[in-house]
Amino acid sequence: MLGISVDSVADQKEFARQNGADFPLLSDSKGQVATLYGVFNKERGFANRATFVIDEQGRIVSIELGSSAINVEGALSACSK
Repeated sequence: MLGISVDSVADQKEFARQNGADFPLLSDSKGQVATLYGVFNKERGFANRATFVIDEQGRIVSIELGSSAINVEGALSACSK
């Protein structure tokens, strides 16, 4: 599991510390990855919340958008299939 955000590395570290994140957090400060995945809001300068489950072949098998992306159950369900 990886977390990717348009936030800075320093902001990522603080987020991990405050929330006990024990997985790698990557900074997409220019929004390039968010743009490729169609979740970058260029006008406002942030990425919309989303969870993508990607299989071993690199195919997206599940997408959770918005508030449902906060709940890990959808991603866990997709991983168990």
